[in-house]
Amino acid sequence: MEKYLNINELRIKAKKKVPKMFYDYCESGSWDQKTLKVNSTDLDSLQFKPKVVRNLANRSTAVNIFGEDYNLPLGFSPCGLTGMQYADGEILAALAAEKFNVPFTLSTMSIASLEDIADHVSRSFWFQLYVMKDRSLTKDLVTRAKSVGVKVLVLTVDLQVLGIRHNDVRNGLSTPPKITFRNVFDMILKPKWTYNIIRSKRKNFGNLEKYITNVSNLSSLSSWINEQFDESLSWDDIKQFRDMWDGKLIIKGIIDEDDAEQSALIGADGIVVSNHGGRQLDSCISSISALPKIKAKIEKHNIDIFFDGGIRSGKDILKAKCLGAKMAMMGRPYLYGLAAGGQKGVERCLEIFSEELDRTMALCGYRDINEASESILVKPKHWN
Repeated sequence: MEKYLNINELRIKAKKKVPKMFYDYCESGSWDQKTLKVNSTDLDSLQFKPKVVRNLANRSTAVNIFGEDYNLPLGFSPCGLTGMQYADGEILAALAAEKFNVPFTLSTMSIASLEDIADHVSRSFWFQLYVMKDRSLTKDLVTRAKSVGVKVLVLTVDLQVLGIRHNDVRNGLSTPPKITFRNVFDMILKPKWTYNIIRSKRKNFGNLEKYITNVSNLSSLSSWINEQFDESLSWDDIKQFRDMWDGKLIIKGIIDEDDAEQSALIGADGIVVSNHGGRQLDSCISSISALPKIKAKIEKHNIDIFFDGGIRSGKDILKAKCLGAKMAMMGRPYLYGLAAGGQKGVERCLEIFSEELDRTMALCGYRDINEASESILVKPKHWN
């Protein structure tokens, strides 16, 4: 396998190896993609003010999350259709995460099912849940998660209404892909991807297959899924899930300080500061610029803060950690690695992040990631 030096090199290779429909699904944001871009540019605008002449021997990037020790303050964000970036992609990504001892989060909209992942890994993984209109379906997903040993439930709350994603409409996104001349031609140009997908038994939404009824074609399947998201979701509903779930509960999709505090008040164990990777509301503030105010608002509460949105390097992880995140989460980078080289590609993604974080931490004067603080950062003036 090629020796990729950074995440962008993995991205370039991924673009060459995956059909346009699925690469665009991973890479694109909503509307004009302004939020997608600002997630990265705001991270880039944070500058380091390093401390020197420090003891840098025996450095550690290890963190403890909910009583579990992990090697990095980095987790896998839930990503739908991961199994369309590479055959059996969720399984391969989960195996890579387990090898590097970092948490993996399976999406409700995954190709591999909860049971598939549990059959292949030896350590508990996290599960991301969307609240569906059919509450019996949602409750059954929670029961299934419990039965395979999931201890952390990540409840996503920023997708009651689907954002406008132009590239998905243009490409006619579906899984499996519709048989059209354009799609067939694209798949012919990606023979390894096509061969692996054909061989895999997993080509649809593994977690939802048992619930899908009266669906005759891909178009009606897409409509069924879009109609399932519950536009009436309220904080009372979230409280019910808190009462029902006896494991750790994380609320994902928080960008407003009052929503962060409400999450704490209903008893959540953590929140993910996230704008859904720029895939929902466009012209939304960046996740990183929201993080300091959210931290200040909920500092008095016993709740962990996680961060998602624009992570592309070890430098970004350290910035999020300095601004108050217990752990950063990444989505697109591990999908790039997966598309570029399967499990080995995901492992290379994690190697890159680990190497970069360790080196950046040292150059900023730290040998323990848990000592990192805002004192080494200079914020851009437009944040004030």
